Amino acid sequence: MKRMIRKIGAVAAAGALFFLSLLFLAPGAHAVDGWVVEVGRGDDRTSLLRVGFIDEWRKRERGGHEWHLAGYWEFSAGLWDNSAESTADIGATPVFRFQREAIYVEGAIGFHLVSTRISAARVFSTVFQFGDHLGAGMRFGPGRRYDLGMRIQHLSNGGVRSPNPGINFVLVRLQYDLE
Repeated sequence: MKRMIRKIGAVAAAGALFFLSLLFLAPGAHAVDGWVVEVGRGDDRTSLLRVGFIDEWRKRERGGHEWHLAGYWEFSAGLWDNSAESTADIGATPVFRFQREAIYVEGAIGFHLVSTRISAARVFSTVFQFGDHLGAGMRFGPGRRYDLGMRIQHLSNGGVRSPNPGINFVLVRLQYDLE
């Protein structure tokens, strides 16, 4: 019963943080360029579900045949779950994407607020964590509005305080562009 209450609390916290971020980070609907859903698996058999939105700060060139740089902010809220704990996180990440036509590679270093207890063996010393990732994927569908990608992500406090166990995830990501 306690585990179920913790899970409900973590989901409620992630949802509240996500909707607060919508209110404060994107006051106008024009700021939201797309929606994102990520699922993944990480250390300690930790499953991850994350939702978010993007705000492009460097628009992608549609139909370009040459490699070019694009970029966007990704704001997200997620839930991590393993046999010991459920954890909520909220993040803000500037993403740099190098793309050509429908394919891309990307990298980013962002900021996350995460509950400190991940599992019995993994406890973060700080709520603040850096989140970096490398990824690749492709755009498809009408107007290339869909984006399917894969990421490898690492979160840790960057050695700010000990212990700093960090955690790694392999993520599958689906994005839908509103424009």
